Amino acid sequence: MPSIRHGLPDDLPIRHLTRGDLIACADLSEDRGWPRDEHRWGLLLGASTGYGIDDPAGKGLAAACVVTSYQPSHAALGMMLVAERFARQGLGRRLLLHVLAEHGETPLTLFATDQGRPLYEGLGFAVVGSVERSVGRFLPEDVPVRASAEAHGSSALTTRRAKARDLPAIMALDVSAFGAERTQMLARLPAFSDHFRVAERAGELVGFAALWPSDGSHVIGPLVAPDSDTAKALVASLASETDLVLRTEIDTRHTELRGWLSERGLAAVSRTAVMTRGCQDVPGDWSHRFAPLTVATG
Repeated sequence: MPSIRHGLPDDLPIRHLTRGDLIACADLSEDRGWPRDEHRWGLLLGASTGYGIDDPAGKGLAAACVVTSYQPSHAALGMMLVAERFARQGLGRRLLLHVLAEHGETPLTLFATDQGRPLYEGLGFAVVGSVERSVGRFLPEDVPVRASAEAHGSSALTTRRAKARDLPAIMALDVSAFGAERTQMLARLPAFSDHFRVAERAGELVGFAALWPSDGSHVIGPLVAPDSDTAKALVASLASETDLVLRTEIDTRHTELRGWLSERGLAAVSRTAVMTRGCQDVPGDWSHRFAPLTVATG
């Protein structure tokens, strides 16, 4: 039997993934040195369309990716992975060409590593920005975030746990920040997150953020706020709920928040390119969009 390194058949079928593929997807992540993140894969396989190529030897997945569609404006491509044993044999390009054909003229956005960027550029994606990953144990400030505005007047910024009745206001803020309706993600966020908090000023909900588990750490995302002070309050509020290492991906244009995170113990460890195809920029208002839910979905 010829070595797999001598090439793969050109007609390996591409199929839609289901929640039954969760373990295979996590195995593929681990194969490439990524966290298994079964929790995140569960969200993606439930709220997104997954695509996969099976290993012809029956050993799990050879390649996979997910596409999350947001109406009416665009779709987000993420988790583009090819098993190490099939690297540099054209599977990633073939899978991506299939996705592009299936989604037609729909504008696409994605977050690209340095390794994946040449593939995307060769198929018409362009870099429009970047996010910076920050990781570390949060060092609280001397003055904690206030949980109540009673002593400071009704205009004080407050944070609290999100409630079911907050969802319409959260969705309205999200549409403005992300430029698309994301009900399929936001409706799952309370169950997906360990902690989900909102920020209020003068009785009006002005921001929100979630904290969810990933490989023994906690991830902050999404983080939507009208300004850096509100973003800081939400981060500090979530950080007070956990003793685990924190991770978040911040748009590099938010220099004030990035500097504050560094002062609070979260060191910048890497940058990832934001790329688009079929649109000049990521939809929405970047000034309110501090961190994505996850780089797999935007």
